[in-house]
This record gives sequence, C-alpha cells and structure tokens, in this order.
Amino acid sequence: MKIALDPYMLREVTTLTTLPGVVADLGYEWIELSPREDFAPFFTHPRVDDAGVRAFRSALDGAGVGVASILPLYRWSGPDEDARQAAVRYWKRAIRIASLLGVDTMNTEFNGNPRERDVCEAQFWRSLEELLPEFEKEGIRLVLEPHPDDFEEDGKRAVDLVRAINSANVSFLYCTPHTFHQGNDVDGILDKAGALTTMCHLADCFDHTASSGLRYIVNPPGSQVTVHQHLDIGQGEVDFGAFFAALERNGFDGILTSCVFAWEDRAHESSRFMRATIDEYLSTWATSPTLESPR
Repeated sequence: MKIALDPYMLREVTTLTTLPGVVADLGYEWIELSPREDFAPFFTHPRVDDAGVRAFRSALDGAGVGVASILPLYRWSGPDEDARQAAVRYWKRAIRIASLLGVDTMNTEFNGNPRERDVCEAQFWRSLEELLPEFEKEGIRLVLEPHPDDFEEDGKRAVDLVRAINSANVSFLYCTPHTFHQGNDVDGILDKAGALTTMCHLADCFDHTASSGLRYIVNPPGSQVTVHQHLDIGQGEVDFGAFFAALERNGFDGILTSCVFAWEDRAHESSRFMRATIDEYLSTWATSPTLESPR
C-alpha cells in the first residue's frame, strides 16, 4: 500500500524540484501529483518539458520520494468536439510525461456534464478508443472517479461504467469527500467495486443533503451549483470508521491519498495531521498493511 500526499495546497510555495523535499519533511514517501501551472495545468497542455521531467525525477530520487500517480484533468468527455480532441492531445503528452518519470498510474475524473449525460458518455467512449492503446503501450494504469458535476456522479453506476471498459488497465477510485454526491453508501459502493478499487482520496466533507437540503443555501434558489469540501478528517460528516472497515474487508492494497484543499494557511499542519490519522486507522486492521517505499 502507498500513502500519498496531493500537494495542491503547496503549489504556490514550491517548485517541481523543491516539492519532493517538502513532501518528505511532512512524513510522506509518495506524491499524487495534481494539476499545477509548472507541470500539467487544469484543462490545458502540459507545460513541463523533458529536461524539467529529468530535473524533477532527480529531485524525487534525492528526497527518497516517489510519484504514486499523476492526476491530469481535461475536458475529454465534454460535449464540444474540438475541446475533446484537444483534451486527447493533452492526454497523450501527459502519458508520455508519466512514462518518462517511471510512473505506472494516472487518475482522473469522468468530466462532462450531468445535464448532458448521454452526449458526454459518448464522447468519453470516443476518447477512450484513442487513449486506451496509449495507456496499454506505456504500461500505465488509468484510475477513474465519479466527481460532483461529472456526467456520472453516482458511485455504483460509476463502478459499472469502469467495469464496462473491460480493461485490466482501468480501475476505480473512491473519493471520501464526494461521499454524499455519489450515493452516501460506502459499504455498497466499495463492496460492489471490490478489487476494482485501487485508489482512494481522503478528506472530510459535510452532508449537503442534511437539514432538508439546507446545509448550504445558494441564491437564487434552484441555482445549478455543486458544493462540497476537502477538509481534515474529523471536520465533516464522513464515516471514516465504516470507510476503513470496508477497505479492510475488501483487501484493499492500493494508493491512499490525503487530498485536503481547505487549509492553505496551515497546509503543513494539515498534511501531518492527515498522515498520522491515516496511520491510526490502518493500525486497527487485523492484519497490518504493508506500506510500500519508493526505495
């Protein structure tokens, strides 16, 4: 098992070459590299060149830190065909970067629009037809998550969709801060996915359906917005006891990523707290998981 940090809260105070040392100081040996301007920004072509990749890899080696996964985010399932084709081009460069880094896993969201589900799913399959051969050629696993406001938000339907891809290179990601958007059924989703779950994102969130749906109030009423948080464990309403019990029950042995985004003013404190809390939950397992080191 790999315990990783998504260092998004550190993106403005680190460079690619200083990031690994900071992550190591926070107690992590693995990074899940999410979008950042000097690497692979949101929705646009990756910025890092091959020389930058080599320098980053050298910094990782020097700090004793590995990249567990790279998370690009592109409009590969959107209804606009020109945008979809551009996203496929961006994906191909991102896959090449992952290969140069020696990274064997990439994760992303379904993307698209839940109000145009059929159109967006068709675009998703079209993109996969072009990209699956690229993942397979490079030996890289693709891990998919249902995200709030994607064309598929429901956890169980997302498991079915991942399974329908019918590829050993594609698996499922359970994201705890999306618990209340994907059906609020951690047992049902993780038991249905079983070994198909190879990654999990860990952060807390409030239940937006509570208090008669008035946990959050937006104006005007009926506005099409999707709200959730990425808080420290214990600051929201996710049942992490049930979550970790489901992981243990299903023999999870993949990547656990701390992905708190809410506290840039206390990013170091939050990251250390999350690592200690994850370790505490794992210590309750009947058989302690083996933690993988990059060295």
